[in-house]
Amino acid sequence: MKNTLAAIEHFAEVAHQGQQRRYTPEPYIIHPIRVMKLCAAHTNETCIQYAALLHDVLEDTTVTSEQLELFLHSVLLPAEAVRTFGLVVELTDIYTKAHYPGWNRQKRRDKESHRLGSTSAAAQTIKYADIIDNCKEISKHDPDFGPKFLSECNQLLDKMQTGNQELYYHARKVVMEELRMISSQKSLL
Repeated sequence: MKNTLAAIEHFAEVAHQGQQRRYTPEPYIIHPIRVMKLCAAHTNETCIQYAALLHDVLEDTTVTSEQLELFLHSVLLPAEAVRTFGLVVELTDIYTKAHYPGWNRQKRRDKESHRLGSTSAAAQTIKYADIIDNCKEISKHDPDFGPKFLSECNQLLDKMQTGNQELYYHARKVVMEELRMISSQKSLL
């Protein structure tokens, strides 16, 4: 598994090459690695860990679903490749601005939260870890956008409740802590 995980991490790193995290100078790959580590702390299912590393590849890079599927079949057993690919597809936003340019952000996020609410428990587990990593320190980096983003995360968590429960409650806690931080910062102004 270690060599396979390294190969998948390398694929994700190459796919995200040149991308940076929004608020820090870190290379983007740091985010999927942290998401994978959070998942690994709560489940031994390797396909969840593989999909966590790849969860943004279809959405945020030029990698096509065909390329990803071909790669996965080159490094995993057929059943693992199918499962991992399926999880990545479940986690890939459908209601994007590019596909729905006439819809405002709120409408797209509403549709996406309903869609994610019907995804598998494994996909929801990965999404919890994604929320945790994306929310940490948003109060510090973007207190103006933070409340909107955190509200959207709460909306997602309201709809997605079938994943790993410990990770679910951790995500809830992080969102609430960040909201409190922003609230206390604004009260000081």
